[in-house]
Amino acid sequence: MIKEYSGTHIQKLRIGIYKETIQLVRMHNQDHIHLILHFSTNIICFTILSAYSILGNEELVILNSWVQEFLYNLSDTIKAFSILLLTDLCIGFHSPHGWELMIGLVYQNFGFVHNEQVISGLVSTFPVIIDTILKYWIFLFLNRVSPSLVVIYHSMNE
Repeated sequence: MIKEYSGTHIQKLRIGIYKETIQLVRMHNQDHIHLILHFSTNIICFTILSAYSILGNEELVILNSWVQEFLYNLSDTIKAFSILLLTDLCIGFHSPHGWELMIGLVYQNFGFVHNEQVISGLVSTFPVIIDTILKYWIFLFLNRVSPSLVVIYHSMNE
């Protein structure tokens, strides 16, 4: 009787382990399928946007001319205020939680598993890199276009 009980118990244990293993393999395969689907969706979206930007050149030229006309009609003070507001709002070092959310969403959109260390590393470096590039652009481009805008920007920033 003891042999029969232990034999059926071991068989039930093996069946339970087998079912659990199958479930874990399915979950692992689903994660890989989601990763491949996210990546292929992003590639398809990038291809469509690239094709539209190449083939829809006329619409982009019209939009570009409208945006340039709007920006050139603004005063230098409003331009400097807008640049300062956008840089402090988006790239400000006082908003790490917002950067964590944005980087986490992009990270998940590409199908990667949530990793706090990677996101923290990106949050600590990405805004600094963007801020440096933006300041370089301000000094390089805006100094040629409107030196008064750079002076106003500096005085507002201090």
